[in-house]
Amino acid sequence: MDKHFTVTIHDENGVKQFNIHKLVKKFFFWFVLFLASVGVISAGTILYLNYSVDETQKKKENIEKAYKKIEQEKQALESKVQTTQNLLRKKKAQLDELSDSLSEIEELIGLKPLEADSLQDRVNITLLNSEQHATLMQLIPSGSPIEYHGITSKFGYRTHPILHKREFHKGSDMKAKRNTPVYATADGMVEWAGYHKRSGFGNLVILVHAFGFKSYFGHLKKVVVKSGQFVKKGDLIAYTGNSGISSGPHLHYEIRFIQRPLNPFWFIKWTPKNFYQLFEKEKKVPWLAIIQAMSYIKIVPISQTQSLSKLEEKLNTNSNK
Repeated sequence: MDKHFTVTIHDENGVKQFNIHKLVKKFFFWFVLFLASVGVISAGTILYLNYSVDETQKKKENIEKAYKKIEQEKQALESKVQTTQNLLRKKKAQLDELSDSLSEIEELIGLKPLEADSLQDRVNITLLNSEQHATLMQLIPSGSPIEYHGITSKFGYRTHPILHKREFHKGSDMKAKRNTPVYATADGMVEWAGYHKRSGFGNLVILVHAFGFKSYFGHLKKVVVKSGQFVKKGDLIAYTGNSGISSGPHLHYEIRFIQRPLNPFWFIKWTPKNFYQLFEKEKKVPWLAIIQAMSYIKIVPISQTQSLSKLEEKLNTNSNK
């Protein structure tokens, strides 16, 4: 039997009937089902997309808030950096001005900064023989001025124990009991011997040595040399004490080269056994120039020294006539 169904339509013209095959019916059914499925899927997709858009919007808002916060922090940091840079420029200008003033003062007094040379250029130690080594250590401060028991305050910046202010300590405070003998650390002339109120060193001895070196001995109890007197290395010059601005008995010991303060520690520890160490440690001295000068110095034999003493006696005799 042929499967079909009839569609009847009633209108004002009468009744009309249409026969539709079952296949068409099935096609119509599946088409309607497809449209329904598409509708459901579309609705689900729209709901998911709406949810995703909302989540994306929230993330976007959070990112914008974080970005604004980072921008604010960046602006604050840039402001701090700008303030710091301005302060650094101001400080640099002050230091440059101070440096220029210092350079002018150095030029006025004939004190020019030393150029940094290599160790081999600065110290050609092969120019000197053993006798000249000994002579150099006789003319330049070497060894300890007192029996060495350590250093209580080193060379460099410190807080003054009495004045309680930060200052540059130009020497080394050597540990010593009162009345400890103090000896000259090199041949030299006594430039100052007595109380020196302005420096705060109390009783002070200043020795002038060869090649522009000076040695200072401060806070002494008793001075046994006089200004203008010649002393040899190892001569007794004073006794330690507590004079001047001092917190206790000790020896303030300084070494200067053309008014530049040097660290006395390396000179205290300078001995024939470690003769080369000083040139490596102390780089503020033009050692090459000094050693070149030493190479031209002729070591005077003892007999000639004795004849010079006789010549001095003859001069004194003539002056008394």
